[in-house]
Amino acid sequence: MNQFKPALILGGLICLGMVLAGWILGNSALKIKQYERVVSVKGLSEREVKANVAVWPIRFSTASQDLAALYDTMQSQTSQIQNFLKNEGFSPEEITIAAPVITDKYAQQYGGDGNVALRYTAHQTITVYTKNIDKVRSAQSRLVDLGKNGIAFGGEDYGQRTEYLYTQLNDIKPAMIEQATQNARSVAEKFAADSDSRLGKIKSANQGVFSIEDRDSNTPYLKKVRVVSTVEYYLAD
Repeated sequence: MNQFKPALILGGLICLGMVLAGWILGNSALKIKQYERVVSVKGLSEREVKANVAVWPIRFSTASQDLAALYDTMQSQTSQIQNFLKNEGFSPEEITIAAPVITDKYAQQYGGDGNVALRYTAHQTITVYTKNIDKVRSAQSRLVDLGKNGIAFGGEDYGQRTEYLYTQLNDIKPAMIEQATQNARSVAEKFAADSDSRLGKIKSANQGVFSIEDRDSNTPYLKKVRVVSTVEYYLAD
């Protein structure tokens, strides 16, 4: 009988090991199954900010039958606009003057020049690039005074519209991401409570893309910054 005792002990240990292994595997399977339960939610963060850069193109034009007189007029009008901008508080570094573009209408005619009233036309653009948004808006309202002096300004056609930019996104990005994540967690906690579950750790998170848009068409200097974060959480019973 004693000679079978080691074999019985070994067999018992093997059986115990198999039971323990089965319990561990079963428990692990339950945990894996538990962690497969996730909820995916989105969190929104929005802010209204004021643009910090303005790009203001001032386009004006004139016409003449004499080319030399045309250049003299353009030079005079350029000086008037420069003086106007200087009096409005803009520095020379904020003002860029493009070369005038001259068109000879005779060169565009076929079969004579009888229908051309003034042979030469010219247009020119002076661009103001500044961080003083209020100064631009104030100066724009007084630009009409130069128009009364005979300067023909172009309308806000495509490419000539004042552009307002917001370039300080990095200053508000961390706080907005935090807010979006908190909003996502609030939604996930509500979902977990409604499903009689507990909210676990984050499985994955996607920051989302920031967008900057005009708040509305009438106030392009006011911007709406928006980001949507997507977060996946584990659920537990």
